[in-house]
Amino acid sequence: MKENDLQITRISTIEIDFTSRLEACLKREMLDNDEIYQKVASVLEDVRQQGNIAVLEYTNKFDNFSVESFQDLVVTPKQLEDSLKRIPDSQRNALEHAANRIQKYHERQVTSSWQYEDEDGSVLGQKVNPLERVGIYVPGGKANYPSSMLMLAIPARVAGVKDIIAAVPTRYDKKNDLIFAAAKVAGVNQVLTMGGAQAVGALAYGTETLEKVDKIAGPGNVYVNVAKRMVFGQVGIDMVAGPSELTIIYDGSTDPDWIAADLFSQAEHDEFAQSILISPSEECLDQVERSIRAMLPKMDRREIIETSLKNRGIFIHVDSIEQAAEVSNDIAPEHLEISINAPQSILPMITNAGAIFLGRYSAEALGDYCAGPSHVLPTSGTSRFFSALGVCDFQKRSSIISCSKKGASKLAETASILARNENLQAHAVSAEFRLHEKLN
Repeated sequence: MKENDLQITRISTIEIDFTSRLEACLKREMLDNDEIYQKVASVLEDVRQQGNIAVLEYTNKFDNFSVESFQDLVVTPKQLEDSLKRIPDSQRNALEHAANRIQKYHERQVTSSWQYEDEDGSVLGQKVNPLERVGIYVPGGKANYPSSMLMLAIPARVAGVKDIIAAVPTRYDKKNDLIFAAAKVAGVNQVLTMGGAQAVGALAYGTETLEKVDKIAGPGNVYVNVAKRMVFGQVGIDMVAGPSELTIIYDGSTDPDWIAADLFSQAEHDEFAQSILISPSEECLDQVERSIRAMLPKMDRREIIETSLKNRGIFIHVDSIEQAAEVSNDIAPEHLEISINAPQSILPMITNAGAIFLGRYSAEALGDYCAGPSHVLPTSGTSRFFSALGVCDFQKRSSIISCSKKGASKLAETASILARNENLQAHAVSAEFRLHEKLN
């Protein structure tokens, strides 16, 4: 690559058509189509009807595994233990350090059951229970992600989930020990080396040898995401994830090389990842672009980074840091770095972001691996209504209503009026039986 080959799209809030240009640059239309839907629907139906046979067929076809029985996909507890024993001490220590931090963070999220008594002696409350059985999808393909194993399984375990089943499209062998060691450290109950829509189907519907789960969590490729969407209702899902995203608000106080590396950290995921830089200074944008051009040739995943930045990278010039916060809210990014002096000053302005990283030392990469919060986050602007994956995703809440005689009498009158207004006579009659005079 010649030094000046890379051109990153630039837009400015002073442009009359800024909003439409930003929307066009975001390119957030779902990366799927009718053909993908039809393929996924066919796979899911085959798995639902044929169980193990279909899972094996599609695993051999798409994952390039040579498997003859469903048992060939099962990684035994001894194999997980063997993987943990084989990895270098440095890797084991890193896994355990990250796991400890992830656990401590998520222990603070645990919601407990509660009750209170009102003035009439009725008891109201909420009962919190963990899900019984959860499937976590840990991506493979271009890379293995032991970090995702930790980030998915540990919140589930902290929530109290009894059975955690991990689907990993990664062959069990020594070169992949780290992902299986991570499963051991995270406390996963069962690991299956299967991926794609067939894995989602097996988890959602169950097979002859695999009990269906209550919920599926974890990111994957477009086929996995479409499959999750299709099985929703049969099982719960966490969210439908798109390509990875990073937005950085930058005032020039951080070394531009650091900012360039942070942008690279998202761009190297895949060609559809999106890295966005927002600054009130054109000179700051220029400095980071120069750093990008100087550093890119040294990157192992240079081609992926370059493609991502060319096709989906955006540099945005704004009037002020406050306007940068407004633009970031419109973007609603998966990850947001606020790399400015006094980042806390604009934190109250941020309303839409999956994870927020404050200050020059808070690199998004630290959050990806070991800071503590789960790195499974809403993408494609869905941080407007979705949250980071956490303990609450693996808990369910039941309301508790225990009416006293006096409380029932008061409530019955109100319920009766409202029910008859809705022309629901049986509701009204049921309530009226609880009126005080009826109870005597």
